[in-house]
Amino acid sequence: MPPETICKTVHQYSRGAIPPEDMAKLREIAEDYRRVKNYVYARYGGIGSLAKIYPGYTVQNEMTESGLRADLGLPSAYFYLAVFDALGDIKCQWTRTKSKILKLTGQNVNFNADEKHYLRFLLKVHNAFEAVLNQTRAELPEEIRRQQEELAVRVDTDRLNRYLCRQVRKYHVKLHTDSAEGFSISERAYRYGDLKKSTTKGAGGNDQAMKESGDAQISRNSRNDNCHGIYISTKENRKRIFVPLTDGNRYKSQLYIKLNLQDGSIAIDVPINVAVRSHTNYINKTGLAMGIFTMLTTDKGHSYGEELGRYQTEYADWMRKQTGNYQRNRDGNIGRKKYNAQKKRYEEWMHSYINHELNRFIREEQPGTVYVVKLPKPQGGGVSRRINHSVSMWQRGYIRQRLELKCREHSIDIVEVLGKDISRECSSCGAAGSRVNESDVFRERGYSQRYFVCAACGYSAAEKTNTARNVLKRGLAGKIVK
Repeated sequence: MPPETICKTVHQYSRGAIPPEDMAKLREIAEDYRRVKNYVYARYGGIGSLAKIYPGYTVQNEMTESGLRADLGLPSAYFYLAVFDALGDIKCQWTRTKSKILKLTGQNVNFNADEKHYLRFLLKVHNAFEAVLNQTRAELPEEIRRQQEELAVRVDTDRLNRYLCRQVRKYHVKLHTDSAEGFSISERAYRYGDLKKSTTKGAGGNDQAMKESGDAQISRNSRNDNCHGIYISTKENRKRIFVPLTDGNRYKSQLYIKLNLQDGSIAIDVPINVAVRSHTNYINKTGLAMGIFTMLTTDKGHSYGEELGRYQTEYADWMRKQTGNYQRNRDGNIGRKKYNAQKKRYEEWMHSYINHELNRFIREEQPGTVYVVKLPKPQGGGVSRRINHSVSMWQRGYIRQRLELKCREHSIDIVEVLGKDISRECSSCGAAGSRVNESDVFRERGYSQRYFVCAACGYSAAEKTNTARNVLKRGLAGKIVK
């Protein structure tokens, strides 16, 4: 058996700004890429095309016959990637629409259990969902068709079908993009290589640059001695531009080219497959509690990412100050270049720290299984605008994403447990306890070191430690999210 792999994204960068004429050619590809996506959004984003978007080959054939590629003069290496990129966005949008209606169905008190069951069936069986929206007969396998008929006899199908159609009209959105700052590129549309400047004397005594064998014309402004880079196909037949890169790595996969229009550079996103590592000594079962100011706390009381609160508070204060300055001087047409650059530095600063602490957690704890609570969505409101702004800057989505990725890299199982009242429960006896502040020293800075105290058994511990212990207990007891 081949080793299990996971997909990661690495980045490559151009060496400084590329010539304006080369950037113009890349921008032209990006603009056509955007036009193709918007064409697919408009033509296949509605209910009438639900039967075509899975798996999508019908759309591919129709787009070939549409003549759009010939009108734009866009190479097929870019055209079909734009088509399938747009199809992926449409499928994601339909998933969001179904999730929204599924949530509303569960919350609707006017539906009984059978009616909710029937609506959930329609939302989860694609052919049945498409047939209701288009008022056609669904082609279903015999067993699934029998299930639908059994559900239909117990409910008013006309009423529920109309409800489903109304909700789709209300919440489904056709996509559109105005962004033309990047495009995907297949392997046959680029090639890595070293550009070596070599000259020969012409008949008139002038230097004439030698052409590279098998490749098209290369931009003269991009030529440097012994320079490694990437040759990217343009809309001109058999012509490529050369972009010098800051590293000498070479890849063979579908890439994404991101254009930085401010400084004339490009960045390349490269997906790579990395072999999963297995550690025979990683056998511990660890419960984790996540926090805003201390990133991770284990059931043993070990803390990781204790400086994250300071970083996030500093970032939130800066963001609030910059937002105020921008709103006060908006009529003065102040630029956002410095703001975007500083914001990027803050985020990279925090992300680097988060990854460092996650690596330290895995190295020191050596877990075989990690139990975590599925975090709820952020809620608005509160007693302090400053605290609310800090919470909105919380990098918990990034932390969770990186934790899951690193656990997969090291063959560590990550399990979600049920989180209702988990921080109020005593991890020693199971009774409801209370949380108290240890001191008021850090209140002005936004820090809150709270302790958990149980009046029933007298147990006391740091609040996050008690929560992490409950996470581990629920995980071992099988109280997990299916």
